[in-house]
Amino acid sequence: MLNALTLTVSLAALALAAWCGFAAYRDQPTKDWHFAGMAVVTVLALAQLVVGVVRLAQGDEADEGTAIFVAYLLGALFALPAAGFMSLVERSRWGSATVAAGAVVLAVLEVRLHDIWWEG
Repeated sequence: MLNALTLTVSLAALALAAWCGFAAYRDQPTKDWHFAGMAVVTVLALAQLVVGVVRLAQGDEADEGTAIFVAYLLGALFALPAAGFMSLVERSRWGSATVAAGAVVLAVLEVRLHDIWWEG
């Protein structure tokens, strides 16, 4: 995996978590700009999925197994869209809090993906 891409996805997810967490603190629901931020972070997660699958197709192997690695890649891809959908259902401050939590989950998944793939 590309360490720079993993770090970029993690930092973008944490920035989104802070942004949506601040909106929840201010008693605001998710707004269009939050969804744009979720789209950017999701595209980064999609790029990471593509890079991971290409690396696997080239014959590289994850330290802890291919199945667990692909499962984490898919979980990372769908974490924010799932949180975004739930925030549409809950149009209150808790929708923003849900997106913030989903973004933190994505950042944690990124750390775990790095551990699973470790090239050290």
